[in-house]
Amino acid sequence: LSYAWIFNEYPSFVHQDSRRFVSQETGNLYIAKVETSDAGNYTCVVTNTVTNSRVLGPPTPLVLRNDGVMGEYEPKIEVQFPETVPSAKGTTVKLECFALGK
Repeated sequence: LSYAWIFNEYPSFVHQDSRRFVSQETGNLYIAKVETSDAGNYTCVVTNTVTNSRVLGPPTPLVLRNDGVMGEYEPKIEVQFPETVPSAKGTTVKLECFALGK
């Protein structure tokens, strides 16, 4: 499976950069330092790479709050590292660690 996200309308896909990351393990979209331009609807797209078929999830709105209230996400660190990470010499290993909250 391959994961991607649409921002507002197809074909406007979310491009990964220093603030945006799509986990190919979970399909989650992570946005750091949310800006006004990030507000809108996000739709997850899951592609079966064998059959090349796609399924779209429902749109999820991102609304910026101006009152400083965090809502359901208190500050925390999300780490799910395995006990060991085997890898071949010379390969790249990517570990996901995210700080959530304000």
